[in-house]
Amino acid sequence: MTFDEESGTTVVRRPATYRPPRSWRTWLLGHPLATADAEEETIGKKVGLAIFASDALSSTAYATQEILVVLGAAGMAALAFAFPISIAIVALLAIVTISYEQIIHAYPNGGGAYIVSRDNLGELAAQVAGASLLTDYILTAAVSMSSGVAQISSAFPALYPHRAALAVGLLLLVMLINLRGVRESGMTFAIPTYFFLGMMILTIGFGLARYLAGSLGTVPQPPPMETVETAQAIGLFLILHAFANGTTALTGVEAISNGITAFKEPRSRNAGITLIWMSLILGVLFLSITFLAVQVQAVPSEVETVISQITRTAFGGEGILYLAAIAATTIILVMATNTSFNGFPRLSALLAIDGFLPRQLAFRGSRLVYSWGIIALTLIAIVLIVIFQASVTALIPLYAIGVFLSFTLSQVGMSRRWWKVGRLAEGQEVKQKASVLHHDARWRLKMFVNGFGGLCTAAVMMIFVVTKFREGAWIVLVLIPLIVLMLHTVHRHYRHLAERLSLVSYEMAPRSPRHRVIMPLSGVHRGSLLGLRYARTLSKDVTAVHVSIDPEQTAKVRQKWEMWGEGVRLVILDSPYRVLMEPLVDYIAVVAEHRQPNEIITVVVPEFVTRHAWENLLHTQTALTLRFAFRTMPGVVITTVPYQLEDDEELDLAIHSRLKQETEKQP
Repeated sequence: MTFDEESGTTVVRRPATYRPPRSWRTWLLGHPLATADAEEETIGKKVGLAIFASDALSSTAYATQEILVVLGAAGMAALAFAFPISIAIVALLAIVTISYEQIIHAYPNGGGAYIVSRDNLGELAAQVAGASLLTDYILTAAVSMSSGVAQISSAFPALYPHRAALAVGLLLLVMLINLRGVRESGMTFAIPTYFFLGMMILTIGFGLARYLAGSLGTVPQPPPMETVETAQAIGLFLILHAFANGTTALTGVEAISNGITAFKEPRSRNAGITLIWMSLILGVLFLSITFLAVQVQAVPSEVETVISQITRTAFGGEGILYLAAIAATTIILVMATNTSFNGFPRLSALLAIDGFLPRQLAFRGSRLVYSWGIIALTLIAIVLIVIFQASVTALIPLYAIGVFLSFTLSQVGMSRRWWKVGRLAEGQEVKQKASVLHHDARWRLKMFVNGFGGLCTAAVMMIFVVTKFREGAWIVLVLIPLIVLMLHTVHRHYRHLAERLSLVSYEMAPRSPRHRVIMPLSGVHRGSLLGLRYARTLSKDVTAVHVSIDPEQTAKVRQKWEMWGEGVRLVILDSPYRVLMEPLVDYIAVVAEHRQPNEIITVVVPEFVTRHAWENLLHTQTALTLRFAFRTMPGVVITTVPYQLEDDEELDLAIHSRLKQETEKQP
C-alpha cells in the first residue's frame, strides 16, 4: 500500500490469486501462460528458420512451375529461358536480403516495411505498406495451402475434386496449432521443415548425379501442358510475364523483419543470421529445381506439379523416395501458411496499437499469441480458397503485388533514413518513434544499396501489374486502396475518441446535486422488491414505471404495489398497441430531456438470473434492450440488479413482517 501526500490518494496493490481452471480450452490450446512467461516463449535461429522461412522455402515448390506455365505459350523450346530467368530472380533476392538485413538491425523491435514507412515516409505510406503486407499474408496462406493440396492430388488424383474442402480443413488445423503458442507451434513445424529440406537436397542430388552420368532422361508419361497465355512467339512481354510469375519465390522474405521480437536475445543478430540462412537455401533450391525442370522437360499442369515430375524422374518411378518427397513438399506447403500466421497477427497488432485496426487485434490470448489476428487470417483465407477452388494458377495473379509494393516502400524509407543520418554530426542522436538515428560514416553506400533495391522492386511490381492486369491483378490494385481507406477510417475514429476523452484542459464538473431513479416494473414479486431496495439506496427520488397492456393485470400490480411499494410512486403507462419497450423508452427519454443540470437518471432493472444458459430464452432481456436504447443518451445510466432463486433471509423477514401487519389490520 502506498500513500501520495500531495494528492491524498491511497493505492493498494493486491497480488494475483486467480488461477485459470482446467477446461476443454486447456486440452485444445494448452494451459494459459502468464505474461511473465513471454521471454520463455521466444525462439532460437533453428526454430526461427522453421517458423519464418517456411513460406519462402516452400515457394520453390511452385515458383518454377509458374515460370513454365507462361513460357509454355511459346512452345517447349521457350522453356529453356526458365533458368536464365531464375538467375535474375535470385539476383533480386540478394538485393532484397541485403536491404532487409539493414532493416532488422535498424528496427530491432520489428514491424518491417510498416514501421520503416511510418518513421520515414509518413502516415499514408505506412498505411499503404500495412495494407500491402496484410494482403500478402492473406494470399500467402491461401496460395501455400492450395499448392500443398495440389501436391496431394498429384499423388492421389481421386482427391482433385475435393481440393478446396481439403485445403480448408488443413488451414483450420494450422490455425489450431498456432493458437497453442509461438514456441509450441515452432517445435511442431521444425521437423517438417527440415524433413522437406532433407528430401529436396536428396532429390536434387539424385537428379544432378543422374544428369552428370547422362542417365536422367525426360519425364515419363508427362501430363497435358496448361498455359495462361494463348500461343505466341517468344518476346519481351512473355519473358517479363514469366519473370513476374517467378518472383513469387521472394514472398516471405520480409516475414523475419516483422517478427524480430519472437527471437531470443540478441534479437537483431539472431533474426539477421536466420534471414541470411533462409535466402541462401532459397536461392540454391530455386536454381537447382529450375535447372532440373528444364533438363527433364517438365511441363506445367494442374493435374501434376513440376516438383512431382522432377521427383519421379530423378528417382526413376513412384517408389518410397518419391512418396516421401511429395509428402515432404505437401507438408512444407501446408506449414508455409505458418509464416502468415506469425506475420499477419504481429503486423495487425502493430496497426491496432497505432489505431489503424480494431484494438482487439492487439490483445494477446491465453497462450501469449495474438489470437484474434490468427482467427481473422484464417477466415479471410478460407473465403479466398473457396472462391478460387484452391487453384494456385488462379490465385497467383493476385499474389506478389502487395509484397513488392511493401519491398519498395521499405527500401525507399530506408534510403530516406540514411539521408537523414548523413545530416547528423558525429555523436548527435535523433529519436524516432521506433528507433534512434546515429551518424554513420557509410550512409552514402547504404542509401545507394536501399535506393537501388527500391528501384528494382518497383520495376518488378510494375512488370507484375502490366503483365497480370487482365488475369486478376486489378483486383489487388482496387483492394489495397480500399484497405487503406478502412485503416484511415478506423484511425480517424480512434483519434476523435481520444480527443473527446482527453483530460487536457478538462475541468472536473461539480458533484451531481440530484439523482433520480426509475425502475421498470413488470410485476410485484421478490425480484422487484430487491430492485426497489437497491434503488432506495441510491436516492430518495424513486419512480416505479409499469407498462399497462392488460387492465386486469395492471390492477393487480397496482394493488400489490400499494401493499409492498413502501410509498414509492408508481407511474402507469398505457399501451393500447400491446408493446412494452416503446412506451417505457419514450417515458425515460422525456424525463431525460427535462432533467435538471447535473442531474443523473439511473434506470434500475431487476434481472432474473437463470440456473442454465438455455433458460435465458424463456425470459425477456429488458436490461439488455434498455442498454441498447439509451447507450447514446447522455445522463442516463442503466443498472441491473440480478436476483436468483436462492432464499434471501432479510427479504423473507421483511415479507413475513408485512404479511403479519396486513393480517392484523383485517377484522
